[in-house]
Amino acid sequence: QVQLAESGGGLVQPGGSLRLSCVASGVSLDYYSIGWFRQAPGEEREGVSCISSSDGVTVYGDSAEGRFTISRDKAENTVYLQMNSLRPEDTGVYSCAAEVAARPPLYDYWGQGTQVTVSS
Repeated sequence: QVQLAESGGGLVQPGGSLRLSCVASGVSLDYYSIGWFRQAPGEEREGVSCISSSDGVTVYGDSAEGRFTISRDKAENTVYLQMNSLRPEDTGVYSCAAEVAARPPLYDYWGQGTQVTVSS
């Protein structure tokens, strides 16, 4: 019954902003860390950001740090990714996933993704 659903993607010009949402059902953000991932055309999926279930600590990939902000709303069981100063290389399908195991972390329950296209 675990399901993650992304939304908020779209077409945006370089320098623009988007806010992605990841709504979780069947899981609690009190117990699952949530990560955002990007898969660019012809490339493998890579991690963008993650927020911890226990203390809210956030981590960012090198390309995201300083431009993106991950946050969570436990009341709405939603994780957000605020994306500012977007660049064409940010283009890709953005998916969220739940961390179902740690040491090392393992992600599962992938959403179907939302397309982000940064272009003039």
